[in-house]
Amino acid sequence: MITLPLQLIVNGQSHNLDIEPHLTLLEVLRNDLGLGGSKEGCSTGHCGACTVLINGQPISSCLMLAAEAEGQQVLTVEGLATDGKLHPVQTAFVSNGGLQCGFCTAGMMLSTVALLKRNPNPTEKEIRHSLAGNLCRCTGYHMIVEAVKKAAEVMIHE
Repeated sequence: MITLPLQLIVNGQSHNLDIEPHLTLLEVLRNDLGLGGSKEGCSTGHCGACTVLINGQPISSCLMLAAEAEGQQVLTVEGLATDGKLHPVQTAFVSNGGLQCGFCTAGMMLSTVALLKRNPNPTEKEIRHSLAGNLCRCTGYHMIVEAVKKAAEVMIHE
């Protein structure tokens, strides 16, 4: 078996790994680093369950080879909370019913973080457009959109 040395910076921590070159970022995050928040839904980049942020931009980690992430800043849902305190997006999703089964939640939250970073006061249309790459089969999106609006409101006042 051929392995490749890889240094990943995930949630602010550096990890030195030896991986098989064909592994996706999602596989390494889940299987090697034990970060199970991102999920494998469709394996084609259409559902958004595997969304993580690379240098602040949402990407489908099921489509990215882990080796491509070397030297990049990777943020997973596990990295949102700091010092035991939930991120405002996480709090808004919980308090506004923006999650149910939880399968899509990590991707939705990370897409929201990216949206609010580039546009701190998005319209509902902008929110829906930004979340279009994340599929949810439980909530019907209304509560998710409300959670994003609430997170924007809270973050503006911080």
